Amino acid sequence: MHVLAAVAGVSALVLSSALLFGVLKWLGAAYLVGLGVLTWLRKEPPASGLQDRPEPRPLRHLFAQGVVVNLLNPKTALFFLAFLPQFVQPARGPVWGQTLVLGLLFLALATLSDSAYALLAGHAGRHLRGPVAARWQKRLTGGVFVALGLGTAAVQRH
Repeated sequence: MHVLAAVAGVSALVLSSALLFGVLKWLGAAYLVGLGVLTWLRKEPPASGLQDRPEPRPLRHLFAQGVVVNLLNPKTALFFLAFLPQFVQPARGPVWGQTLVLGLLFLALATLSDSAYALLAGHAGRHLRGPVAARWQKRLTGGVFVALGLGTAAVQRH
């Protein structure tokens, strides 16, 4: 969806409007800080629950959840709306074509890197079970979200 929005010219609209850029920036920052605070406040699962495997969910449910998370991900939106258009050169052909090619290349590379992270996380997950690891993971994850949110809030429009 983000690639299609960039191809449709939403990037140019956002970059030309200080108000729209500011709204997106603050919404993204609030989203990330909120995720971090919610992560910190989440109750610790019982120690025995850490060892149990979660109930399997239907693949279509997991896919739909991934689509929603991706659509609401401010990092991805900011990338396609602010960063990617910098590499488009109108003198070298249709802007929409260049944007589409760059977006599809990004998606291919992201799929490869995310797959590698998933494999690594599956391997590391076997070693990171237990209440102490869960507590530190919660603290670290919440801190990263808050830091990303504060960093997003500090972004200046040039």
